[in-house]
Amino acid sequence: MKVDKIENGYVLDHIPAGCGMKVYDALGLASCKCQVALIQNAKSQKIGVKDIIKVNELIELDFDVIAFIDEKITVNIIKNGKASKVSLSRPQHIVNVGKCPNPRCISNVEDGVDYEFVLTDDKGTYRCAYCETKIK
Repeated sequence: MKVDKIENGYVLDHIPAGCGMKVYDALGLASCKCQVALIQNAKSQKIGVKDIIKVNELIELDFDVIAFIDEKITVNIIKNGKASKVSLSRPQHIVNVGKCPNPRCISNVEDGVDYEFVLTDDKGTYRCAYCETKIK
């Protein structure tokens, strides 16, 4: 398999194995017009097995979404062939990235209500802003 070197774009590395598609979907990469490579189950000395996403263009990416999924994901921004890392930290508040698991929550019952989640502790627990149901 050959994935070309990126001159300008992103490399999302150290994605837990099996979560690459979740990151891909959450970032809306299916609708972007640039080349995107999703590599699943790549060998890693650091975490054993990982997923990697490579984007060959400097598009708008929501780093809060990436940190919401897993703050240990490494984000490398490549400009003119030179890489710089972005430090991720969990967002305090996130909107429309997941769905509340409570079927009776207003966000699931009423049309036009955003799915809002709030970070409630330092362990990374998020709860629905409306019904306080814990999400995974």
